[in-house]
Amino acid sequence: MRTIARAVPPRPVLIAAVALTTAAGSLLLSPRVAGADPRPATREGSAPGRSAARAPAAAARRALTATVPRTDPHLGYPRRQVLSPDPANPADTSLKLGLTPYDALAPRLNALQRLGDRVSVEVAGVSAGGHRLYLVTVTAPETADQATAQERMRELIENAPATAAKSREIKAGYKTPVLFDNNIHGDEREGTDASLDLISQLATSNDAQTKDLLAHSRLYFNITANPDGRIAGTRTNANGFDLNRDLITASQPETRAIRALTIDKQPAVLLDLHGYVNGTLIEPTTPPHGENYEYDLFLKNTYANALGMESAVNGLGYTPAKDGVEPVHIPFRDQAEGWDDWPPVFTPQYAAFQGAVAAHTVEIPLQVNNSAYDTLPTTELRRRAAINVAVAGAAMRATLNFARSHRTSLIADQIEMFRRGAAGAEQIPVSARTVPGVPGIGPEDVYTTEFPRAYTIGADTAGARLVAHLLANDVRVLRAATGPYVIDMHQPKRGLANALLADGRDISDKVTAMYDISAWSLGRLWGAKIKAVTTLPGSPLDAITAPSPAARVAPHGDLRLRLTDPAEFAALNSLLRQGIPVRRAADGSAIVPESARAKATEAAGEYDVALDATPLTGTGTGTTTTALHPVRVAAAVTAGELFALREMGFDVTPVSTDILNAGFDWSKADVLFVSAGLDYDDLTPAARTALGTFLTTGHGLVGRGVTGAALGSAAGLLTATPVEGNEEANGVVRVVNSGPVTLGAPAYGFVYAPVWFTELGPTVRVEQSYATGNPLLAGHWRALDDGSGGPAAAAGRPSIVSGPHAVLFGTEPLFRDHPKGELPQVGRALFTMAHTYDGTRAMAHASSGSVEESR
Repeated sequence: MRTIARAVPPRPVLIAAVALTTAAGSLLLSPRVAGADPRPATREGSAPGRSAARAPAAAARRALTATVPRTDPHLGYPRRQVLSPDPANPADTSLKLGLTPYDALAPRLNALQRLGDRVSVEVAGVSAGGHRLYLVTVTAPETADQATAQERMRELIENAPATAAKSREIKAGYKTPVLFDNNIHGDEREGTDASLDLISQLATSNDAQTKDLLAHSRLYFNITANPDGRIAGTRTNANGFDLNRDLITASQPETRAIRALTIDKQPAVLLDLHGYVNGTLIEPTTPPHGENYEYDLFLKNTYANALGMESAVNGLGYTPAKDGVEPVHIPFRDQAEGWDDWPPVFTPQYAAFQGAVAAHTVEIPLQVNNSAYDTLPTTELRRRAAINVAVAGAAMRATLNFARSHRTSLIADQIEMFRRGAAGAEQIPVSARTVPGVPGIGPEDVYTTEFPRAYTIGADTAGARLVAHLLANDVRVLRAATGPYVIDMHQPKRGLANALLADGRDISDKVTAMYDISAWSLGRLWGAKIKAVTTLPGSPLDAITAPSPAARVAPHGDLRLRLTDPAEFAALNSLLRQGIPVRRAADGSAIVPESARAKATEAAGEYDVALDATPLTGTGTGTTTTALHPVRVAAAVTAGELFALREMGFDVTPVSTDILNAGFDWSKADVLFVSAGLDYDDLTPAARTALGTFLTTGHGLVGRGVTGAALGSAAGLLTATPVEGNEEANGVVRVVNSGPVTLGAPAYGFVYAPVWFTELGPTVRVEQSYATGNPLLAGHWRALDDGSGGPAAAAGRPSIVSGPHAVLFGTEPLFRDHPKGELPQVGRALFTMAHTYDGTRAMAHASSGSVEESR
């Protein structure tokens, strides 16, 4: 077992921050929670109190359509780009802390470019809120030919690692890529200011060490990864997303920009600057460690750099008594569990799959956000922020020293990581022998996996989406002339491929708590037909750069849209908005009349969906189909759920307790979706009356979790008792689909604080149940101390139920917009409850047929 240097609880809030307030000229020291994440597991943006997610629709549109600009890698350095100024914004929350407001960045970066020939500035994308994302590169000047040579060596390292390992050119001349990622949490700002100071120093220093560093390195600075949050003082971007939980899904433009940087620049070293844990938390992490890493290479370098950063930060001379700053904390060394690197949703953990063999989250010490921002004097906030900038700067300079002194071994280890993947070599478990110099390695640190020989993926809409996502993550995909896509697992980035596609593992018995989600399988949750295979297909396979379009339209007759994929719901909603007379069949599919073939063809191409021939009629008022109309959703939901609803093309109006109490116009809605921020008991009498009138005059409720179920019960809509399991449990679960709401859904779901239902009323239908036995496929779900709340208690219990007036979910079908294959369940529920009493309800209690019949 690892030796714990000082007693700490197994939680991510490791050390109490020191709150300093000025009274009568003296400093009064008292403990204050320092962590930005106050729980060992931080669920997606659940709305506090009486509010709910209210991101503007424009931010969702930008996120759904934004592309990442790419610069020609063969261009030389410096790359001059004069940035136009932004309007001054006196409301920027950085100003109170004495930090650089967003509107000052463009002038500051222009000035830095003018300091010489070492600094280049590019626009790496645009945020959900419409703000530019800036990439700064600092390196010795390069001609176009020299830049071309660097790109050729970078490609050789990834694509021919065995050859790269023998290359004298690479050993002598390849520039070590180092990436600093700043301000991904908008209210953790100081990394940006420390980067600006460091860039200025690097631009002008002429000492031998700086010249040597820039001659043999490219230093990349993502100046602010979250300008929306920097301006507003929020952890999240304009869509309400925690971007440091979005790297696997990449639903937001900011995370797609980070993904592009890690792929294009292929950093060997990465620092992700955060706050606040006193006195400065520096990874590597506690167990469990991601099982798909080449963890021996990663731990060796990450631990060594952590020691250098520790020395530099402690060397600043800050003390608990004088400054309120505690010594550095390294979780791998100083803590048993609670700050893990299991899920690759965090920037450093994702970067480890893209070639980073030293990657760290660094949590600077003194809290200046949340309650501290609101309550402490401005002078104290600025004192703390200045210390934090100094700490961040010390960590960054130490990292540059590490990169310079270990240049050869860092690149060699990056090559070895890619070589193992390409060769299909076995992982090397960490031990005192395989990772010398890292003390305290024990069996609790050993996590490896068995990679399949390959995966196959079906060539339908869901498969095409998954393949496009794999390609965007730089995973190689093959395909014969016909047949499924093939992921040959003998490839440089096999770790990332397996992390995305594999089931994952049940790690409930490994640790008592996890920092964030414990399972995320795209193979199980994205709706594609995926299979692990032991041999490659016999047909000749060619590499592809894009999936083949899944779109098709039958040449004759009326058309059938299955509605088992979120893209199909987006296509349906688009057709309905255009006034196309779409009807619904008893199996839940949508029937588009032949007269709308032109519009159907446009929708098929835009959303990459198939519309097949059907004998059912898309016109008239026959008994086989019923008319559909556009569905307007009033939604009291989390940020991720709001975004997912808009991704499916629904017209969504955010609501909350406060909005309803202020007087909401229910004529704007057809159905209510509630999961957060709406408490029936807190509604005024007038608001209750208006809500009751809405729910009893042709409209229904879709509810998720205990909040949605509580509203359904309070409004008398459905008789079912929700039971909440362990609130920190999360993962991929096995489910049994049994109703029309879940028709065609995968046999897997996602849960976070899982809920099941008991004491069902006579009109309640079970739409889905947790599987018998142990329903947890992968993740972390333990019973509570009294034995309740575990997977055994949920086994066989209803996870989704419906009645004439409500559908209730105990799973998380829209979680962070991630489980794409689950989204259609909510789409079906919304259409069902929007047509409750007007004679068009056909889905909830009609004959549903089998999944095979619906295909």
